[in-house]
Amino acid sequence: MTSPALGATTPVSTAVGLFDDAFTRDPYPWLESLRSDAPVHFDADTGLWLVSRHRDIRHVLLTPGDFLPDNAQNAVTPLPFGALRVLARAGFNLPIALANNGTDSHPGLRRVVTRFFNAQRVTAAVPVIERIADELLDGVAERLDASGRCDLFTSFAQVLPCRVLMELLGIDGVPTATLIRWSDASLELFWGRPAPERQLELAVLVAEFHQWLTETVAGGSARPGSFVRALTDHRLPDGERLDVETAVAACFFVFIAGQSTTGQLIATVLRHALTEPGMWARVASPDDSARAWVEEVLRREPPVTSWRRVTARPVELGGVELPAGAQLLLLLLGSGSDPEVFDAPDRMCPHRSNVRQHLAFGVGRHRCPGASLARTEAAVALRTAARRLPSARFVPAADDPMLGLLSFRAPLRVTVESP
Repeated sequence: MTSPALGATTPVSTAVGLFDDAFTRDPYPWLESLRSDAPVHFDADTGLWLVSRHRDIRHVLLTPGDFLPDNAQNAVTPLPFGALRVLARAGFNLPIALANNGTDSHPGLRRVVTRFFNAQRVTAAVPVIERIADELLDGVAERLDASGRCDLFTSFAQVLPCRVLMELLGIDGVPTATLIRWSDASLELFWGRPAPERQLELAVLVAEFHQWLTETVAGGSARPGSFVRALTDHRLPDGERLDVETAVAACFFVFIAGQSTTGQLIATVLRHALTEPGMWARVASPDDSARAWVEEVLRREPPVTSWRRVTARPVELGGVELPAGAQLLLLLLGSGSDPEVFDAPDRMCPHRSNVRQHLAFGVGRHRCPGASLARTEAAVALRTAARRLPSARFVPAADDPMLGLLSFRAPLRVTVESP
């Protein structure tokens, strides 16, 4: 087995701190060093093998027999007793369902999800997305008129996908702001490195989320045609009806992925379009400029920056011998800047001929089932915002917060002003 000291001669690689503010704000120098000097690199801080080259990540995702998804949703930071007790009292339990499911139950569960995000449904959802975007931008315009400034993240990017998801999946009985708060807390608790006191606070919110999901799934009140009803009616390969715990686990994943990560994508798309000379006016046009810009942002700066896998047996990857049980972190963010695949990867070039080769949504059996909806929501959000706010100017600040979790990265503030 190759020693975990691999890359000891590459200072930038070994100095990388995945939770450091410097890495969150500008990860590209570290990612470039990892790709060139230590493409399969052991990170002693997290105990993960960092995989940064496009071809290696693609190989892992397309070889599920050797690289299992079992650790995809494990908590990054061990939970203290207090947080575990809060979750236990709420009956918190997330059995394998979607992203962490490598069993024969996965294809059927995935089909339930993809039926709600197929091309026909996404096309039919465009008027819904446009309507909600216009409603939210009415509020943005009022704030700009009143104070001259507005944050497009909290007032628009974060809210739009949550409201769209609730309408498309038939989610009701919970305020939009509450679902956003629950989702954000779940991401931070399981993919962040919060202090013990913060973990306890987050556990309370996650417990509330899980209890609401359980009551929604088990209560039998989900309306016909809703996502929850489709799950509760689903039959497993052995003919048994899907159990409540697994249905809740599927909802937990879909409700978070379907709105939090899309909100992060929209925020990133807006910020880049506002800062790229001439782009804001260009993406307001009814052609495919907005969609092309979204695709390029997905390549260069996806909101889901990494995903995890674990080796099922001893394997060789990128010239490194890995033992069974090795925990891998696939750096999707770095793969989009791999010069072996993309020319001038550090430049934003809409309409690249091979832009769809990026891995922002993964590849293979666990490819994001909501990819088409996320692309469409981001493009509609960008085009509508640029059309409604033609004179908006981005207001940068050195202290603008960034989401910096293990697998999620995005701006948490996109301030604009109007002259």
